[in-house]
Amino acid sequence: MAAGDAQRVWFPEMIEKLRSQWRQDLSFDAIVELRDELDAMLQQIRSERHIRPPVFKCPRCGHVGEGADPHVSVRAMILSLVRFGIAATETTYILEKKWAGYRKERQLDLYGKDVAPKSTHLAGCGHPQV
Repeated sequence: MAAGDAQRVWFPEMIEKLRSQWRQDLSFDAIVELRDELDAMLQQIRSERHIRPPVFKCPRCGHVGEGADPHVSVRAMILSLVRFGIAATETTYILEKKWAGYRKERQLDLYGKDVAPKSTHLAGCGHPQV
């Protein structure tokens, strides 16, 4: 595994797919669909290359273990358009604001999916206790 791959989310083949599939006039449904494809690519790349999540120390209890697997959010995908020179900053900023409004109006999560009902999970560490 190359240095830094544990933290990496954007791999060259994902950037190329984003570059080839991106159009300024995509609907939000199409944007979410592209995000789904990019996230699936990320999970496949990490699995095939045996890339494990980075290790963290919990600031609450001191538990040391793997962090959560990374995923591509819609906002991260939108912001990556500027990062990788695919779209202009101004149009991307406008799209980001429109996405935030659309997401709030439709009650969607970071990934463009319906928000699940709030659980009654108690506040605390989300990892297995040892």
